[in-house]
Amino acid sequence: MAEQQEAKSNVVLVGKKPVMNYVIACVTFFNQGVTSIVLKARGASISKAVDVVELLRRAFVKDLVVKDISIGTEVVERESRKSNVSTIEITVEKPST
Repeated sequence: MAEQQEAKSNVVLVGKKPVMNYVIACVTFFNQGVTSIVLKARGASISKAVDVVELLRRAFVKDLVVKDISIGTEVVERESRKSNVSTIEITVEKPST
């Protein structure tokens, strides 16, 4: 049960805000003791999620490890028509010191 709660609290949903907002959210999680974070993005925000991970690795958390990358497609219904939207989930982990 505690693992399920932790899994939900370490998710960063990447959307329309600037990249640094998501980087700061990830750094805050790591400073709180969270060792693994999942970044989720859809559509045009996918490239922003990748930018967040790269910025974290290069500037903030030098020993960051990309554990898993999952891609997929969601069917979204807008104004009575269906369209496919690409999704990505990037799991990053900070090794324990």
